[in-house]
Amino acid sequence: MKAKSPKSSATTKTEIVCSNDTNPMGILQGSRLLEWMDIAAAICAQTHTGTICVTAAVYKADFINSAQVGNIISIQANITRTFNTSMEIFVQAHARPVVEGKPSLISEAFFCFVALDHQVKKTTVNPLITRTKKEKEAFQTAEKRRHYMANFPLK
Repeated sequence: MKAKSPKSSATTKTEIVCSNDTNPMGILQGSRLLEWMDIAAAICAQTHTGTICVTAAVYKADFINSAQVGNIISIQANITRTFNTSMEIFVQAHARPVVEGKPSLISEAFFCFVALDHQVKKTTVNPLITRTKKEKEAFQTAEKRRHYMANFPLK
């Protein structure tokens, strides 16, 4: 398996908020945003592994600000850690009005994906090479999040 950097699979997805994406007040529904974030994370995971990857968990999805009809949504997904058959992807979403053009953070979440082979069995993922201080910190804190989720009281 060839080790890869987070940069090699970094993914950006762009959407525009349409009326069918919103609640009756014209605010982007959280479920629609999570769907878009999940797609960006899946593309990131599959680019890293070169295999089909499926969502195993979503850790700590925070909704920070809202987005309105007509806003342009930019979603960035970056792999933070690989384990044996799974990986953690950090996703951030920003909204910007077309006219004003200043983006604001609207959501961030950690997604866990599992890599599958052609027989739909879990398969080993490529190791991750971390170079920057930020990449190394995200790599280390991923283990803490994984441990916390494995011991979450509701499981």
